Amino acid sequence: MIETFWEEFCKNQKLKNVSMPEAWMFGDGANTEMADDLVNLVLEGKKRGTCSVFDFYRISGDPLPQIGQYDIVLNGKSEPVAVIQIKKIEIVKMDDVTEEFALSEGEGDLTYQYWYDEHKKFFINEAESLGTSFDTQMELICENFEVVYRV
Repeated sequence: MIETFWEEFCKNQKLKNVSMPEAWMFGDGANTEMADDLVNLVLEGKKRGTCSVFDFYRISGDPLPQIGQYDIVLNGKSEPVAVIQIKKIEIVKMDDVTEEFALSEGEGDLTYQYWYDEHKKFFINEAESLGTSFDTQMELICENFEVVYRV
């Protein structure tokens, strides 16, 4: 199903010989309700940003995001619903994330404090699952993206 979705995107965009990117859901990858809530914000155009802890890529071995990269976004049922493309990346300490970026994530009550509190909780849990600890001075990879294809 994901491969067919990617093939339809490539046909629609007239892209040839482009490797299928990673397909993933927003959130922790396990909480289907969170994934659905976040992908709906993306589809509504409210969520145009996301972030992750830089060091977690080193620990997990996952490749770092790149400007221009496509990603296939899944809903909570692991069904593809959109292709996004990264337009901007900044690496900043969590305590230095701007209000503008926080608001680009489109979550909660759209305040910086909501963003900060929820991301701190999320990153603490993620750090524990990776066997490390979180510190608000850790660098985040802040990505801004646009939806380039959707169901």
